[in-house]
Amino acid sequence: MHEKKEKGILSPQNGMNIYRGCSHGCIYCDSRSKCYQMDHDFEDIEVKINAAELLEDALRRKRKKCMISTGAMSDPYIHLEEKIGLTRRCIELIYNYGFGLAIQTKSSRILRDLDLLRKINEKTKCVVQMTLTTYDEELCKIIEPNVSTTKERFEVLKIMRDNGIPTIVWLSPLLPFINDTEENIRGILDYCIEAKVHGIICFGIGLTLREGNREYFYKKLDEHFPGMKERYIEKYKYSYMVYSPNNQKLMNIVKGTCESLGILCDVKECFNYLHTFETKNEYEQLRFPGMDKL
Repeated sequence: MHEKKEKGILSPQNGMNIYRGCSHGCIYCDSRSKCYQMDHDFEDIEVKINAAELLEDALRRKRKKCMISTGAMSDPYIHLEEKIGLTRRCIELIYNYGFGLAIQTKSSRILRDLDLLRKINEKTKCVVQMTLTTYDEELCKIIEPNVSTTKERFEVLKIMRDNGIPTIVWLSPLLPFINDTEENIRGILDYCIEAKVHGIICFGIGLTLREGNREYFYKKLDEHFPGMKERYIEKYKYSYMVYSPNNQKLMNIVKGTCESLGILCDVKECFNYLHTFETKNEYEQLRFPGMDKL
């Protein structure tokens, strides 16, 4: 790790990354792409040491309350967070200043901050976003080796459910010829149904590959799935968006399941929900539409 002082922390869309780089080791991570111009090794985590001070200054200056989001480029609950605690300090500020929170992670470490998430949700809106890609626990340990397993993340979703905190699941990415199966999709959907998630974000059954993350992904394919890299190269060449041959069939299952149970699945509607700031009274009746059908 190394420390860096930044000049700003919030994006124009009110998103923030407290860390840069990641220790979770997911073999498909788009954040490794060279287009993001990271000037250090991906595993050499950059800690934005003045993140809390920058956030407090930004929140103090805002004229209107809004949702603050985290985790788009780096998980806020990487291993370093246990020692540094920057994410918790930022969440405390979001609560103290009366803003909403949409936080995205793959880690059960988020449970450490359940007290704060509940407080924010009691005052405004807190949405926990959790990525689920692989129902098979052993496969999960291969493609997402240093982070909570899918079952552990499912337990987090249930705890959020039991505490009245709405959740969104990112069903992405799905790797062609690896976890793009009906069994995998239905297993994850069963988890989502039991956890009563508010919505599921799925851009399609596939993943993105571009310079930087493509090379790392192919290296890991050679390590864990001999011959798979050649299969990808033959079918997809250097395509950016890599769709599964089962894309349409599996997307129909996702959409059909969501629509029948009242789970939000339109990507634009999910993002609108994540970005819309509401006080407790404004969204109390809208948190779990259709849950009476489950």
